[in-house]
Amino acid sequence: MTDSPLPQTAWRETPFDDDKLKEECGIFGVNGVSTAANFVALGLHALQHRGQEAGGIVVHDPEHGFNSARRFGYVRDNFTSQAVMDTLPGPIAIGHVRYSTAGSKGATAIRDVQPFFGEFAMGGAAIAHNGNITNAEELRRELIERGSIFQSSSDSECIIHLMARSLQKNIPERMKDALRRVEGAFSVVAMTRTKLIGVRDALGVRPLVLGRIGDGYALASETCALDIIGAEFVREIEPGEMVVISSTGEVTSHRPFEQKPSRFCIFEHVYFSRPDSILGGRSVYETRENIGRELAKEAPVEADLVCPVPDSGTPAAIGFSLQSGIPYAMGIIRNQYMGRTFIEPSEQVRNLGVRLKLNVNRALIRGKRVILVDDSVVRGTTSRKIKEMILDAGAAEVHFRIASPPTAWPCFYGVDTPQREKLLAATMSEEEMRTHLGVDSLKFISLDGLYRAVGEANGRDAKAPQYCDACFSGEYPVAPRDKLAQGFQLKTAAE
Repeated sequence: MTDSPLPQTAWRETPFDDDKLKEECGIFGVNGVSTAANFVALGLHALQHRGQEAGGIVVHDPEHGFNSARRFGYVRDNFTSQAVMDTLPGPIAIGHVRYSTAGSKGATAIRDVQPFFGEFAMGGAAIAHNGNITNAEELRRELIERGSIFQSSSDSECIIHLMARSLQKNIPERMKDALRRVEGAFSVVAMTRTKLIGVRDALGVRPLVLGRIGDGYALASETCALDIIGAEFVREIEPGEMVVISSTGEVTSHRPFEQKPSRFCIFEHVYFSRPDSILGGRSVYETRENIGRELAKEAPVEADLVCPVPDSGTPAAIGFSLQSGIPYAMGIIRNQYMGRTFIEPSEQVRNLGVRLKLNVNRALIRGKRVILVDDSVVRGTTSRKIKEMILDAGAAEVHFRIASPPTAWPCFYGVDTPQREKLLAATMSEEEMRTHLGVDSLKFISLDGLYRAVGEANGRDAKAPQYCDACFSGEYPVAPRDKLAQGFQLKTAAE
């Protein structure tokens, strides 16, 4: 197996990026097509919003064996040249785009870029993982004590080593053995020389869908990645299910885990997934519009304009406007070409803050009472700067409406969340946050309102929540064992 050479370019994010919850990862795989790597590159491009730090592709070709390429940066910058794609022949491939949630970061962390590959007695296999293993440190210690040699700092590598120690006779059975030892959240795409494999954890926290392309099949984190390659959406991989797709197009389904009630991540509906994707049979765009409508019902306010904080607040702002009757307007314009900056930010550039990405439409805002709709408040630093920009442009009032409940708890299932003490909602009441942000009013959608917006007419079932909402409720469906060992405190009865 060969690996393409790697550029050692480093980049920095803008302050705007630093105040958003980071998308976990995106995974994609295809089997039964010619030039599979080209399809994977397109799929990863559609999933770029789920991880912009790095990406990788592994392929197998009967003549050339396994090959891979891993790169820092965007898919469009790394997997569009013919020279690179010519090194990745074959009818089966998987890929991964990454934002690190476990493992090191920076130019030295290419070893952590997935997919990971392992050579077993019955042949090679590669895996790509979206999620986070909550007992990874415990597993890692055990594996190292038993002689395993890790090549990365990623929690996902534990799966490869657990597979290597399994006594099963084929790769899918070894993967079952490995994943039964894993706790937390995982959607996995994997490949052997001839088989494409997709697995979701028993709770189905992270998404995974199946599509058909010609005589072949594709697995993807979201349906938008199927759209870009012209694949037909077949169905979602169910929680706790493993599918194995052969080179002849045969799809077999397995149930390696104990069946449990689904706890899909509700924040996928709020922010992570692309608005043109379908989740649980529901349009993400329509769900976010419904969130805005619920928010307008719960937290009305007299104003002249409803403006989204682009782009993630746009569907909710449209819903708020439609429900309230207050005109919708693009009061803030996003610089679509900003992305990440490859310059070393000076103090002057740092002080520009969100102005690198957002600019106020002054002619529209001046003298108006403005409702700003955003998807979430994390640290609050960006919200304060946006408020200052709106007031500088001459707005009479600024009202924040947030399309999710207060984010008061960290996520341990594949989302890069700040430590709890750095989350604004963990240390302040809603009124204290309003004062801190310096706005005329601040309201979040309730947890029940969010559940109604995603289709649960009676709101949240407190005894058996239908989704994973730990970042809002502090109720973790899987105990974060590694974090508890490090002293993390779970929610108390008083909270």
